[in-house]
Amino acid sequence: MAARKLRDLPRSAAVMGLANLPFGFYGGAVLVTVPQLLAANGVPEPTIAAITATAMIPTFSSFLLAPILDVHFNRKSYTVAFGLLTAALIVWGLLTIGNLGRLTALLVLGFVAASLFYNALGGWLGDIVGEGDEGKLGASFTVGNVVGFGVGAIVFISVMRWLPQPAGAVAVGIITALPVLLCLLIPPSPTLRRGARESFRALFRDIGQLVRRRVVLRTLLMFALPAASFALTNLLGGLGRQFSASERFVAVVSGLGVTAASILCSIIVPLILKRISPRILYLTIGGLGALFTLTIILLSRSPATYALALIGENVFQTAAFVVESTIVFGSIGEGNPLAATQFALLQAATALPITYMQAVDGQGYAQGGLTGMFVADAVLSLVACLVLLPLVLRWRRSERIADGMETQPA
Repeated sequence: MAARKLRDLPRSAAVMGLANLPFGFYGGAVLVTVPQLLAANGVPEPTIAAITATAMIPTFSSFLLAPILDVHFNRKSYTVAFGLLTAALIVWGLLTIGNLGRLTALLVLGFVAASLFYNALGGWLGDIVGEGDEGKLGASFTVGNVVGFGVGAIVFISVMRWLPQPAGAVAVGIITALPVLLCLLIPPSPTLRRGARESFRALFRDIGQLVRRRVVLRTLLMFALPAASFALTNLLGGLGRQFSASERFVAVVSGLGVTAASILCSIIVPLILKRISPRILYLTIGGLGALFTLTIILLSRSPATYALALIGENVFQTAAFVVESTIVFGSIGEGNPLAATQFALLQAATALPITYMQAVDGQGYAQGGLTGMFVADAVLSLVACLVLLPLVLRWRRSERIADGMETQPA
C-alpha cells in the first residue's frame, strides 16, 4: 500500500505542478543572477532593465509558436525536450555575460525555450488533472515556479562566484535540468494527436470561437492591464546596492525569504478562493499590493527595507499567479486537443503587463531613482484596479442574471 501511494505521488495535482521548477530556475537566473553580475560589471540599471525586459518578450509572445506543441509528438516529449534546451541556453548565456548584445539574444532564446516548456507542461497537466483539482494544480504549478526562482536566486550567484568558469555556468545548467526527471514519472496525456494541417485549421477556428466569448474577452482585459503585475520583483534583484545590501544578502532574501513567504501564500490563496470570487480577489491583491509598494518609499534605504520590499512584492505577485493559474487551468478541460495552445494564449495575457511594466519601471528609475520606480509601478496598478473594479462588478451581476440567480436587470 505504501509503495503504491509513493508510486502515485507524482500523479497528484498537489505534486505534479512542481515539474515547473525549470521555468522558475531560468527566471531566477535571468532576473536575479544576471542583473547582479551585470551590476558588478558596472552596467547601469536602465540598461539592465532594458536587457531583462527584452529577454521576457517571449513570455507573452511565444503563444504564436504553441501550436507545434499540439502536433505529432505528445506534450510530455515536448516538455522534456524544451526543459533540457532551456538549461543549455542559460549555460551559454552565463558564459557570454561580458557581451551585452549576444547575452540579450541568448536570454531571449532561452525564454523562448522556457516558455515553450512552460506551455507544453501546462497544456499537458491541464489535460490530465482531475475535475475539481484545478486549484491544487494551480497552487503547485505556482510553487514550482516560485521555488525554482527562489532557489535559483540564492544558489546560482553563489555557484557563479565559488566555481571558476565555465564550471560555474555548467553547474547552473545541471541544476536547471534536474527537475525534468520528475516529468518522466507523470503519465502522458491520453488525447489523440492531430496531424499538422488539421491542427492548424482547428487552431484558427478554435481561437476565433474563443476570443468571441465574453468571458474570455473579459479575462484577457483583466490580465493585460497592470492591475496585479508586480514587475518590481524582476528589477529589485539588481538594486541591492541601493539599499546597502550585499550580493550574499540579496541571494539569501531572494531564495529563502521569498520562497518561504510565497509557498505560504500559495497554500492560503486556494482556501480564500473558496469564499471570494477570483476576479474580486485578483483586484484586491492588486490594490493592496500597490499600497504596500507606496509605503516602501517612506522607509529608509536599508537592507531590512530591501528584504521587506522583495519579499512583499513576491508574495503579492505569487498570490496573483495562483488566481490566474486557477482560472486558466479551469478553462482547459479534459481531452482538449489544443490544450497547450489555449494555455499559452491565456498565459500570454498574464505575462504581457509584467514585461511592459518592467520597462516602465526602468524608465521611472531613470527619471526619479527608486522613488520614481516605486511610484510608477504603484500608481499604474491602482489606476488599472480602479478602471477594472466597476467593470468586474457589472460582469459579476450580469453573469448572475444570466445564470438565473437574479431576476432584475443591472
